[in-house]
Amino acid sequence: MIKLTPILLAILYGIAMYRFSAWRTAKELDQKSIELADPMLKVMTDQMAKALDLPKIRVHIYEIKPVNGLAAPDGRIFITRGFYNKFRAGEVSAAEMASVIAHELGHVALGHSRRRMIDFSGQNALRTALAMIIGRFLPGVGIWVAGMITSLLAARLSRADEYEADAYAAALLSKAGIGVGPQISLFEKLEALTQQGGAPMPAWLLSHPKTADRIAALRALETKWVTKT
Repeated sequence: MIKLTPILLAILYGIAMYRFSAWRTAKELDQKSIELADPMLKVMTDQMAKALDLPKIRVHIYEIKPVNGLAAPDGRIFITRGFYNKFRAGEVSAAEMASVIAHELGHVALGHSRRRMIDFSGQNALRTALAMIIGRFLPGVGIWVAGMITSLLAARLSRADEYEADAYAAALLSKAGIGVGPQISLFEKLEALTQQGGAPMPAWLLSHPKTADRIAALRALETKWVTKT
């Protein structure tokens, strides 16, 4: 029982972190978001809602500057103010914005958004347990090794989720009559959009697959669908 104590403590820590993270995320989004009310984007979301047999797709603007999209654990979809400003400035088209919304809908539909919160808490628990265990054999470097292992696992899971959400978005956009083209064109300009002004690439983009690989995967899907028809 004594040997299991670090693991049990780590599990309890993970549960506590999950509950706290979910509460903090919901509170942050409630305080810093408003519902998106843009007539051009509504045309796009209405097309996707019809394809999904839904009355409406509700999207919110998250009042932060970085260019990003977000699927909250409770299923809400967010576009950052920074991303929306790019659209208003003409740097991103309505169809390209629709591809972001479709991608985030994919995260919700496939259970990624809720699982990511659980994974985040689990990673913290795993990191704590590994640090305790490895630290017994490698004093002084246990924390570093544990952090490296959990970071590699997290990155691999995140990249797999992104490919799945991309495929979901491609299917939805095609069914809605918008097509995969805007999804690809946005990827081609996304890194430039996020790095304008010399700002560093956001962490969420670093944990994603390479843009060229995502585009190649979408083109392969598009070719497969055309061949079948």
